[in-house]
Amino acid sequence: MTTLSKQLKVRQNALPTLKNKESALRASVQAAKAESRRLEEALEAGFRKYDTLAALWNEFEPGLISIRDIDLATEKVAGIKTPRLENIQYELRPFNAFVKPAWYADGVAILQELTRLGIAREVAEQKRQILEFNRKKTTQKVNLYEKVQIPGYQEAIRKIKRYMEDEENLSKASSKIVKARHQQEEEEETGV
Repeated sequence: MTTLSKQLKVRQNALPTLKNKESALRASVQAAKAESRRLEEALEAGFRKYDTLAALWNEFEPGLISIRDIDLATEKVAGIKTPRLENIQYELRPFNAFVKPAWYADGVAILQELTRLGIAREVAEQKRQILEFNRKKTTQKVNLYEKVQIPGYQEAIRKIKRYMEDEENLSKASSKIVKARHQQEEEEETGV
């Protein structure tokens, strides 16, 4: 029974921490959704902003700019490791500014801005998915503790206590019966 009591106490002590983690994760998921949505809208706005330049992009040299590396960092949110975009390293092939159109430098800046927004949105979405997955797991654990394990341990302890009380009562009753028989036998022996 002491093992059951310890297990019950562990779960009862862990439950408030799990509930706090769940609410922190819930808030973090909402913040990550909002950030992902904001970046998505910014990316769409960027595409709309440069839509008028679509004809000029035909003159742009493909492969002039490429992404060399994406630096991600890890940050903990409510105890969960999530990605954070640190930096994007671009590789720019040299071009002759005298031969190419004047807007080439602006085109490079536009591509950098749009790719940064797109990658940041992907990282934010990945962060949201990680947080959402862990929030679901934490919610399941809270429900398991609250609705299954804690009541189960309490019921098991209650049954064991009842059984032990019944055993004790039976033991007392049988010792009274034995004592009464001994007394009766003694009275019969002395009375004879």
